[in-house]
Amino acid sequence: MKKHRHHPGSQEKDFTGGLSLSPQCSYVGSTGEKAVDDKIRALANDLSDGDRGCMLAEMMITAVRLSRGASTDGDFKMLNRALKEMRHANEVFEPYRKQRKVAVFGSARTKPEEDEYQTAVKFSERLREEGYMTITGAGPGIMAAGNEGAGRDYSFGLNISLPFETSANAFINNDKKLIDFNYFFTRKLSFVKEADAAVAFPGGVGTMDELFEALTLIQTGKATVYPIVLVDAKGGKYWKFWLQFMSEHLMRLNLISETDFALFKVTDDIEVAISEIVQFYSNFHSYRYVGDKLVLRIENALSDGAVKKLQSDFSDITNDGVIEQTVMLDTEKDEKDLTHMTRIVLRHKRRDFGRLRMLIDAINDSELAV
Repeated sequence: MKKHRHHPGSQEKDFTGGLSLSPQCSYVGSTGEKAVDDKIRALANDLSDGDRGCMLAEMMITAVRLSRGASTDGDFKMLNRALKEMRHANEVFEPYRKQRKVAVFGSARTKPEEDEYQTAVKFSERLREEGYMTITGAGPGIMAAGNEGAGRDYSFGLNISLPFETSANAFINNDKKLIDFNYFFTRKLSFVKEADAAVAFPGGVGTMDELFEALTLIQTGKATVYPIVLVDAKGGKYWKFWLQFMSEHLMRLNLISETDFALFKVTDDIEVAISEIVQFYSNFHSYRYVGDKLVLRIENALSDGAVKKLQSDFSDITNDGVIEQTVMLDTEKDEKDLTHMTRIVLRHKRRDFGRLRMLIDAINDSELAV
């Protein structure tokens, strides 16, 4: 039977920056019946290999235990549908893994004649000019503006099934990159997992939900750091008042840290918003954890003096005060497309991710490159 491996054109994308699981399969677990376990492991090994074989066996064992355990029929149906939605989303995004994408959030109620709508159209047009694709919720308002500006070829739509919104907007409807979701949580997972940045225009409860989901996951290290930009129409005050609330209430009460403000940018200038995203990837490419080390992959090596300055300025986020520049680590060889990149390596404390964002900004400082 044919074993399935990663598509050779795909770039490995773990939005948590996490580690690969051990191929020893020690974590797989059991159905409680050795004969069933043996059948599952044999079938999983026939269908896939290495870590994939272990994880497939674990998923199959989990499904069997769910079918025999305390889950109700409703639980079982919900878990099955959620997994199918995530599987389908992965299949749609897979051919575009190497292309940067930006999630665009905002109100479904914004009318085409409003300044915010026109700003979102222009913003997504500029994204397309920079080579970025746009991901929206596929609905009306700002979502339609994002798809309109990006154009069909550069658009994804993550549509949520609602009783009062029956179809996607005209700019993404019937496109192969339109994905229908029944659950908000699987939809939000795709937004965070597939995007390389998030941009929010003025919106209501849904926009706040999507924005704070991204901020929370990044702030807690559950998702990799990426740019979050809050964009108003020229002269708009929506995000200025939001920022005032964050500063005068959450910050004043010590409910957030000062460095959390490095995780997002508020602007009413489209070019500033575009620059915030493009500059973030001007030298920095991605990162992952290898053991207790954080490995940042960069396009251009830094000078020795620049590395020393990084170590001096950012020793507070390391466990031992050391930041060094090196070539690819042996344990990263599963990501063959990234072998040529230089690495910045440190033993990260895995907290204060606003400071990690500041470190990435310093790496992108053109004056530091060799």
